Amino acid sequence: MTSQMSTDGVTEQSFTLGEITGILFTPQDATGPRPLILMGHGGGQHKRAPGIVAGAHRFAGEGGFAVAAIDAPSHGDRPKSEQFIQLASDMRARMAADEDATEPATAIHTLLAGQTVADWQAVLTAVQEFDQVGAGPVGYWGMSMGCRFGVPLLAAEPRIRAAVLGLLGARGLTDTAAQVTVPVRFLLQWDDKMVPRDQALALFDALASTDKTLHANPGGHGEIPAYETDDTLRFFTRHLG
Repeated sequence: MTSQMSTDGVTEQSFTLGEITGILFTPQDATGPRPLILMGHGGGQHKRAPGIVAGAHRFAGEGGFAVAAIDAPSHGDRPKSEQFIQLASDMRARMAADEDATEPATAIHTLLAGQTVADWQAVLTAVQEFDQVGAGPVGYWGMSMGCRFGVPLLAAEPRIRAAVLGLLGARGLTDTAAQVTVPVRFLLQWDDKMVPRDQALALFDALASTDKTLHANPGGHGEIPAYETDDTLRFFTRHLG
């Protein structure tokens, strides 16, 4: 642990694990084990992205969960590889020109996915050693790029019991999604210009979970209604305790 602060009834503890940089959120003065939620940020974001911090405070402050968020490789406080810099520049240029940026975005996800899954597994093992976390049930939340890394993590990690995913299509993930069997809430923005609707529906369909629900709302990429966080909190409470 590198630093600690508490606000609005939630304690934030920054940590490093090798080159991984992250934050552990817990209820203030928390003692004893509790369920853990891993939160994966979107592309170009980091562990302190506003949506991550707001969600973590809701899950910890209202739900009593522990929440871990980390910087994905080449994001946040972690060094950026030259290959990532080139792909990210290409993606931004295409988006600025209102062109299809799927190719560089997919290449970024492919470049980082394997290391991110390994990072999450290492972090999960490490934070469960803390008394205020313990080896209890684990959930995962990830939108957009966080979903891209969450699907292979769910397929590889049996300790995760439930997940909230979304804002991503099936490209390159169909076979891996077929290995996901935990309960899933999947969020889709009906007017998303970054993720074709048919691709998002295809990813939902590919998930092998028998307990899965699709939540579609009007609006563009990232414009998830605030009430979805309320439902997500109830979802994790139901499946993680």
